[in-house]
Amino acid sequence: MKKNEKANPKEESAEPTACGAQGGNECQTGPPRFSTQPDTNIKNTIAVMSGKGGVGKSAVTMLLAVALRRRGFEVGILDADITGPSIPRGLGVNGRIFVGEAGPLPAVSSTGIKVMSMNLILDREDDVVIWRGPLISSAVGQFYQELWWGELDYLLIDLPPGTADVPLTVMQSIPLDGIILVTSPQELAGMVVAKAMNMAARLDAPTIGLIENMAYVICPSCGEKVEPFGPSHGEEAARKMRIAFLGSLPLDRSISELVDGGKLEEYESSEVEAVIGEVIKRVADVKGIKEVSS
Repeated sequence: MKKNEKANPKEESAEPTACGAQGGNECQTGPPRFSTQPDTNIKNTIAVMSGKGGVGKSAVTMLLAVALRRRGFEVGILDADITGPSIPRGLGVNGRIFVGEAGPLPAVSSTGIKVMSMNLILDREDDVVIWRGPLISSAVGQFYQELWWGELDYLLIDLPPGTADVPLTVMQSIPLDGIILVTSPQELAGMVVAKAMNMAARLDAPTIGLIENMAYVICPSCGEKVEPFGPSHGEEAARKMRIAFLGSLPLDRSISELVDGGKLEEYESSEVEAVIGEVIKRVADVKGIKEVSS
């Protein structure tokens, strides 16, 4: 991408993304393998996935990034939800990305989190993207390959809901160190997130663990713990899927208010800190298993 050129995904670079997804449909060359810019070094690449919309996956992605940044890590977020991006709004990042000599640069939040999102190359944040799957997957590939991410300890990839083109492309074409699954207490959400887990298992993508979001509310008046969506099923669901349970997060009104104001980096929570501790430990465990088996 040349200097001062708009960082728009190119339709002609779209490639089929379903190669090898089902046993009898393998293509001759297999899915493409994406690589970063030569000067980019990403130590840990983690996809955040739900399988179902409405469980607060993007908010969890941002909260994880904020907590990691507070611990001194260099963090980036690749917003792979091309048609429904929300990361820039939540972190107060706006305007178009800059294209320098080395290529396009991700935007940077107030605390130093690097962000790439479709909303950072649109004229207005409410402009609609009406694309078919292969072109959307191609855009995700360009975000990963063409940006100069620099040195990152963690790159979090916020996946759109479901098990279609983008999750398939990310699992097949980007070297992941693990996947974090996000669910909510409803049994329906647990059933759908199990589909995402089965997809990861079929594609040999390592799973870090499960986070249960919106598990409870703390009454601001009396401090009582209320479960608005029913009893927690997070630990039970993780046990059935034979993966680690990373912890439960509350349904907190202040999260919504801070996201709307672009100030989520101001949010502090002992629950998030506890989950981050589990994530860091599990990433190291999963990477150790991968190194032994390879």
